[in-house]
Amino acid sequence: MNKVGITYHPKSEAARGVAEEVARRVAAAGVDHWLASAWDDGASRAADTDLLICCGGDGTVLRAARAVIPHPVALLGVNLGRVGFLTEITPPELFERLDKILAGAGRIETRTMIETETIRGGEELREHFHALNDVVVGRAAIGRTVQFTVRTDDTLIGSYRADGVIVATATGSTAYSLSVGGPILHPESREILVTPVAPHLAPANSIVLAAGSLVEVQIAPRQAAILSVDGEPDLDLAGGDIVRVRTSQHVARFLRLGPPGDFFLRVGRRLNWLNE
Repeated sequence: MNKVGITYHPKSEAARGVAEEVARRVAAAGVDHWLASAWDDGASRAADTDLLICCGGDGTVLRAARAVIPHPVALLGVNLGRVGFLTEITPPELFERLDKILAGAGRIETRTMIETETIRGGEELREHFHALNDVVVGRAAIGRTVQFTVRTDDTLIGSYRADGVIVATATGSTAYSLSVGGPILHPESREILVTPVAPHLAPANSIVLAAGSLVEVQIAPRQAAILSVDGEPDLDLAGGDIVRVRTSQHVARFLRLGPPGDFFLRVGRRLNWLNE
């Protein structure tokens, strides 16, 4: 391990404290490192970083995954949040195993990301975003649904009046999509998941699309909507706008210290499926 980055949620004193202690121990081990808030731009530091330790919750890890693009940096999430689907270990476990981690322990788990672009008036807007969890096209105001159509590879698969639609990766299948009844995909799956949110007079069934599919969500005329990417940023959408979502050329790499089956243990514990 040549260089380690440590990032933390800036509004969590606990996360900052853990990050500072990690930095102290990494320095004592003689490994080059840097320490920064998760809200800082990490791309400039990521070019020669081998591992980024993220102290916080799933949001901290999501931000880190986008920040290190296009560099092949491994991410290790330390859970100081509420849910922790993306985090691997707790602070005590990290301190106990840090020497082995710096020596190269663990395996790399590769996760698909998606990329979105918006077409307005036949022209592509400049904003391109990458997401590890999901892209959401949702209503612009409380109490108002939005009318939209969903196509994949030029084939119409749904026309909805709903609160919105979620286009998710396998990673995002345990996030917003799960909360509205979507299925859970294995984290290294490359399929794309489309889930409508509270559709009016229509079943809220998810559709699992093959890897590499292009998804287009078009807002009906005289409608307004919001585009959200991994929960941020929000982009105002107008009638006629088309949001295109496809598999990104970039992936997220996670350092995992346990076997692949640990994913199911984490999910079972988070969802109270296990009697332990």
